[in-house]
Amino acid sequence: MRSLCLLLSPRVLGIRNTLVGSGKKSRKRTFFMVGLGILFWVFMFAVSSRVLGYFQSVEVIGDLLAHHLLAMVLLIFFSLLVFSHIITALSNLYLSTDLELCHSSPADLDELFLSRFIYTIADSSWMVIIFGLPVMMAYAYVYRPGPGYYVALFHLGFALIVVAAGIGVLFTMLLVNIFPAQRTRDIIMLLSIFLIVALYLMFRFLRPERLVDPDAFFSAMQYISALKAPDTPYLPSHWVTETLWKYLRGLKGEGTLLNVMLVWSSAVAIMVINMWTARAIYFAGFSKSQEARKRRGGRRLLDALTTLAKKPLGDDLASIIDKEIRAFFRDNTQWSQLLLLGALVVVYLYNFSVLPLDKSPIRIEFLQNEIAFLNMGLAGFVLSAVSVRFIYPAVSSEGKAFWILRSSPLSAKRFLWGKYALYMPPMLLLSGVLIIATNRLLQVTPLMMFVCSATMFMAVFGIVAMGIGFGALYPNFGYQNIAQVSTSFGGLMYMIFTAIFLAIIIGLEAGPVYVIFMAQAKGSSIALWKWFLIIPSFIGVVILNCVAVYKPMKMGTEAIEEYE
Repeated sequence: MRSLCLLLSPRVLGIRNTLVGSGKKSRKRTFFMVGLGILFWVFMFAVSSRVLGYFQSVEVIGDLLAHHLLAMVLLIFFSLLVFSHIITALSNLYLSTDLELCHSSPADLDELFLSRFIYTIADSSWMVIIFGLPVMMAYAYVYRPGPGYYVALFHLGFALIVVAAGIGVLFTMLLVNIFPAQRTRDIIMLLSIFLIVALYLMFRFLRPERLVDPDAFFSAMQYISALKAPDTPYLPSHWVTETLWKYLRGLKGEGTLLNVMLVWSSAVAIMVINMWTARAIYFAGFSKSQEARKRRGGRRLLDALTTLAKKPLGDDLASIIDKEIRAFFRDNTQWSQLLLLGALVVVYLYNFSVLPLDKSPIRIEFLQNEIAFLNMGLAGFVLSAVSVRFIYPAVSSEGKAFWILRSSPLSAKRFLWGKYALYMPPMLLLSGVLIIATNRLLQVTPLMMFVCSATMFMAVFGIVAMGIGFGALYPNFGYQNIAQVSTSFGGLMYMIFTAIFLAIIIGLEAGPVYVIFMAQAKGSSIALWKWFLIIPSFIGVVILNCVAVYKPMKMGTEAIEEYE
């Protein structure tokens, strides 16, 4: 037990020093982070409460919809936790640079594995907790349950995380021992394929079309019966859902104890299975991961990519861009995530292709354009999530070689703008796919196509600049694995500021776009005084994007120049 505490202490002390710090600047940063986090939770809580309040006001099926939504939320969270733990476990158990030191220490294998298991839970679960807790509290606010709900939420939520972590870690250990270390790429590709298939199954489990297409049923009673039917009775998320729902509705009868025992027995069982499996195969898998890798093909393609990227830039940035591209494609944990991104884009576009717009009581042309406008916020969130994973760690990825850059003639400003130029083209391409393709599926008007495309084109410049800037403001050159960089304080701050940035853009454009669209729909002209509101709004969007590019890059440059 003493060795376990020692193995966990570096992470605990690191978190304490990051949050508390000894300097005044560190304390201000902590208070600022807490304040923004509280604002975000209040926003999520308000939105969730509004939706649940609306559901509760609907007679007969209101509670059924709320129950079904709770099941969907917990199933999605559980699925995300499993996949996140699979990816994170590969880094924490096999690829971290401090593992050689840990394995050479007197620590017992069980304690070492358990410490890495706890690391994996911490790295993979914090985002789901941040997004999920306001939703769960909104249920409590609307349904006013007793204290038993909060106790059940705490201990069952923890058990659900342990089950997801156990499944992810066990799956990773088995794969690493099935495949030789030289074929780590195949492991990640198999994980990606598994994720795509599981995503499809998850969407089929949810069957969301039942909530928006009651006409698919022969009668209202059949529709209600379908909503009552459990979707996934053998998953831990279902057991947690049923237990929490009974506390929300004040029904503490039969089934509650059984569901609690099922969740906790699953958590204990998966932990025991993981410990047995680790004793048998973990060290052998770690030894395989230390073997030299075979040289892979594709060198000519990398040469072509680096040559293309180097042409418009000077020789000083050429070597950095060359290194950046090669390091990205040599690291299987990095480039393989492009497959996951591809799956995300496919699912994203598919969701828009199956929207039952023709069944809405709202005129279809209004609904199409309204969804297209709101889609800018959703697409912006996807771009921000991609950016925090790939662009935010760009500065920290220099690692311990950063001192070479600082001692070279290359200025910090040119270094950051070189990174910026490298990541802009793929982000512009991704934004174009998300916006233009969805708008074509929705068959929006030319006005909405132009507004959405132009807005997202400008917003990408700000999203990428904030990713580079925040990465320079909060660098971590001593990371154990690059995946940890995006989950740091700076990564959270970046996600919060990009969300605020996108919300302001949509807020500035909402009124003007509505006025112009309604004028076109009615075939009338826009009053002169309205143009004095429309033009400043669009100018404000342009100015905001300019500030979002200039300010983070300037602050990042100053931070890099002052870094010691």
